[in-house]
Amino acid sequence: MWWGTLGSVRPFPNFRPERDATVLHTALEKKDVSTIVRILTNRSNAQRRSLAQVYKNFSQKELDASLKKVLSGDLQSLILGLMMIPEQFEAHRLRKAMEGAGTDEETLLEILCTRTPQQLSDIRAAYNQEYKRDLEKDLISETSGDFSKLIVALLKKEIGPGIIDQDIASLSEELKNKKPAADIWIKLLTTRNPDHLRTVLEELEFEKGQTVEDALEGHFKGILSGDLKKGLKTLVQCLKNQYLFLAQRIQTMKSSVVQGVMVAHSEEDLLRVRVAYLQSTGTSLYTALQNSSKVNSSRVCWLYAVQKIRKSAVLYMIQMINICVHTVKAQSIHFFFTEKLCV
Repeated sequence: MWWGTLGSVRPFPNFRPERDATVLHTALEKKDVSTIVRILTNRSNAQRRSLAQVYKNFSQKELDASLKKVLSGDLQSLILGLMMIPEQFEAHRLRKAMEGAGTDEETLLEILCTRTPQQLSDIRAAYNQEYKRDLEKDLISETSGDFSKLIVALLKKEIGPGIIDQDIASLSEELKNKKPAADIWIKLLTTRNPDHLRTVLEELEFEKGQTVEDALEGHFKGILSGDLKKGLKTLVQCLKNQYLFLAQRIQTMKSSVVQGVMVAHSEEDLLRVRVAYLQSTGTSLYTALQNSSKVNSSRVCWLYAVQKIRKSAVLYMIQMINICVHTVKAQSIHFFFTEKLCV
């Protein structure tokens, strides 16, 4: 389990899976969506899996199958995503990003740029187990050229030693070349420790007097494919501040993106994403999600109606980002209090 101290979903106190299984069984029979959502969004992933096993023993049915019969649309995909273990969920997102006519490069980059080598190893194993396919081969088949090299390098992330001054000099000299060499950027940015790379990027920006993203844009203009340029810039953004990058992803308010980020990071570091969202937009994530579902529900079909109650799938996720101040205090997250957060 990828457990992070900055997740917004924590184990439910006094968890009793037998009681939950009984309540959930009744709710599924009555199609009581509110109760289903209340239980499953207030339990940790490990607790949901325990609940699913007890439910199966109790009803002789798979919980996922029962949920599919009662739920639909965005709400169904959200709840089923919560039932997956983290590496399985990310493997599922990668598979969906490669299915169909076009490849969702943004989602591929999001996952590959923000996950650690160990997490990516777990994802590869889950992908193979779930789909009986090799993730690296599938990624290669869906991408091409230098962008494919970048994607594979991100997947492998073979971290090795590096000397800061030498790495700064290598990138600085490369930027002076008339003919850009993508291999230098790919190798260096995917084989160094993130802290090391942040220092390299900061020093490089100080030396050049511009952001690395702007330097890449100008240096590779009209030469590299759009995908590779986007990939390198995304990687740099994530190395600088992956929480800001994820917050900017959420700002698109696309159903699959919002659900993907929030489910994937709910027990790991969603509080950091929340802070980054507030600092970058001046609006709390809670408020932004509310306004999005009210203003343009047709965009992603957030609203789900049950009897006289209308709730949106994304507002159910708000239960996952509500936290108590004492929980944050216990973690000594001083930066969290630099802004007033509205939940």
